Amino acid sequence: MLSKKTKYGIKALCYIARNQSDLPVQVGEIAKKEQIPQKFLESILLSLRKAGFLGSKKGKHGGYYLRKLPSEIIMADVMRVLEGPIAMVPCVSLNFYEKCDDCPDEQKCSVNKLMIQVRDNTLQVLRNNTLEDLSCDK
Repeated sequence: MLSKKTKYGIKALCYIARNQSDLPVQVGEIAKKEQIPQKFLESILLSLRKAGFLGSKKGKHGGYYLRKLPSEIIMADVMRVLEGPIAMVPCVSLNFYEKCDDCPDEQKCSVNKLMIQVRDNTLQVLRNNTLEDLSCDK
């Protein structure tokens, strides 16, 4: 299941992308409009800033803004920052591979074969969708 952290992160990115102003968007505004607990949102936005998706400005007119165009923010990258590995089991992860303790032979493992298909199809969707594709402009 998708974590609340990831769900809220995507909602916040969309909200910021919809912002028509040149001013950064304040955390409190995003939290109120998207019904996200503010302290939790602050942590999520900090992760997105550290990953390079967002910039921030302090002060009276401070807040967060996109550092990239929405068309350049690929959902697979966002998911990895917020959710961690995309693969459902570590033995098929491209970036976080670990051998499963209970599997003597990955080549013969039926779970491994199925999860590779799940991973590949999920990655295809996430790699082919950007923030711009999520209808954030409405």
